[in-house]
Amino acid sequence: MPEQEGACMRQYIARRLLQYIPIMLAAAFIIFMIVALVPGDYIDHIAGGNIRYTPEKIAMLKSKYGFDKPVLERFIVWLGNALKGDFGVSLTHHRPVTEVINQFMWNSFCLAFLSFILEILIAVPLGILSATKPHSRLNISISAIAMVGIAMPSFFIGLLLKKVFVLDLRIFPLSGLRTVGARYTGFEAFWDVCIHLFLPVVVLALQGIGSWMLYTRTAMLDVIHQDYIRTARAKGLPERVVIYKHALRNAVIPIVTLLGMSLPSLFTGAMITESVFGIPGVGKAFLDAIHKRDYMFVVGFSLFSAVLLFMGNLLSDIALSLLDPRIQLK
Repeated sequence: MPEQEGACMRQYIARRLLQYIPIMLAAAFIIFMIVALVPGDYIDHIAGGNIRYTPEKIAMLKSKYGFDKPVLERFIVWLGNALKGDFGVSLTHHRPVTEVINQFMWNSFCLAFLSFILEILIAVPLGILSATKPHSRLNISISAIAMVGIAMPSFFIGLLLKKVFVLDLRIFPLSGLRTVGARYTGFEAFWDVCIHLFLPVVVLALQGIGSWMLYTRTAMLDVIHQDYIRTARAKGLPERVVIYKHALRNAVIPIVTLLGMSLPSLFTGAMITESVFGIPGVGKAFLDAIHKRDYMFVVGFSLFSAVLLFMGNLLSDIALSLLDPRIQLK
């Protein structure tokens, strides 16, 4: 029986991956065409207002990088190279797009992963507590705080924390991932990175805690009124066992779907937060690429995000089938 389930799982994954091929091709075409519709390019950006770039030099550079060709022809050339693993060269960084993403992605991952852990550790218990006391003042207070956290933009929270903890109290550094000019090693280097990441992690966590708390609360409310929960209470089981052993086990199933969909955010960075705190992450690099019209990086990174989204969806389906035997992968 386990061997049969394993074979079914492998067949399901293979089918899903094959289904993603035309979807990814369509996504690549749409992303490339949308980017191509934006007026101007990298050559226009660097040549704007610079008298050293004559019309002849601009035409020569556009011909060199293929910007003078029709959009469809450029896409076919790019797609052929992408199928070989070559997603073009970032004109801003003068390196292949894959290398630039790999360089900045792990800084973003570290920031997003720490904030994600903090979100789950705080939001899930608060969501459970809010669901078990639906008409209490505590529930109203938690819900109000959650809505405020969702509504407040990250740049406002970031600037507010910088004003208080950086400019007024002088506890944390202003920006960056490491102290400029410092040559720390060992634990000192680790601690230096930690104090630089503290405020960005708090900002991202405050943005996510409210959403995860409401998700958990909604899932728990759907479960705790089920018949099997009433039966467990009628048997005299302690409330803690009823909530955390019986109710939470089933309430976590819809949350797993959201966990899988959160996979892209762990690797694609937080553009606003990284920009506010000067974190050299891939989100900030993506925002800079948009401003500088580095469209090869924009296309490559957007496609990378789409791949992560599809993979997160697939992982969610697999996790749901493992958590709930009633769900069969077909």
